[in-house]
Amino acid sequence: MTITFIGTGTSQGVPLIGCECNVCTSQNLKDKRLRSSIFIESANTNIVIDTGPDFRQQMLREKVKKLDAVVFTHEHKDHIAGLDEVRAFNFINKKRIPVFASERVQAALKREFAYIFSDEKYPGIPEIDLFTISDEPFTVNDIQIIPINVLHYKLPVKAYRIKDFTYITDANYISDEEKQKIKNSKILVVNALRHEQHISHFTFKQAIDLVNELKPDKAYFTHISHQLGLHDEVSKSLPTYIELAYDGLKIEV
Repeated sequence: MTITFIGTGTSQGVPLIGCECNVCTSQNLKDKRLRSSIFIESANTNIVIDTGPDFRQQMLREKVKKLDAVVFTHEHKDHIAGLDEVRAFNFINKKRIPVFASERVQAALKREFAYIFSDEKYPGIPEIDLFTISDEPFTVNDIQIIPINVLHYKLPVKAYRIKDFTYITDANYISDEEKQKIKNSKILVVNALRHEQHISHFTFKQAIDLVNELKPDKAYFTHISHQLGLHDEVSKSLPTYIELAYDGLKIEV
């Protein structure tokens, strides 16, 4: 199974209009961070976790021709705004796209994309089928996914474990009970927004502490703000078992 980091940034991580900081002006492609998302490819199934505002650009860059499902972590705009673009896969794959989300996230999708769910269907709108995520494991074809409950300040967010791979974005608190679902992961991906304290995201140090507590074989940091600094410089400060992820990075799990 191949995991592609199609985005590792935040709404503060992409180059900002008028910003002249060293990250926004960097020529290193590893500093060009689109909104956070991953693409999962097994022998039979292609899944994307979150469709941010950069979803179309990410799919084109990675030359994705087939999509079997979308799985959402939470309803913030930088994670759902690109949902409309699944219409291209409706057309190419000639099928409806299953969308997996909690009931709360589904309610947000219906507000944000009312035309998709209208009783009167306009020609060419995205064709999707909603499936509800609870706390129980679920499967998408040959891929089993285990939901993990984390908090983004006070907002419940779903993290996910697939085999020995765990993906956590937009979080700054995980209960001991939910940490049990993460333990023994060989690969852990977790958000590390910046060095300074933040109300709803793990800081760089907090992310390192979490990795040291859970002890995966390898960890990758994602959901990176431009405030964290340049990829190459930040990477020098990390232990060998932690890497700063970058857009386009592929790992095998």
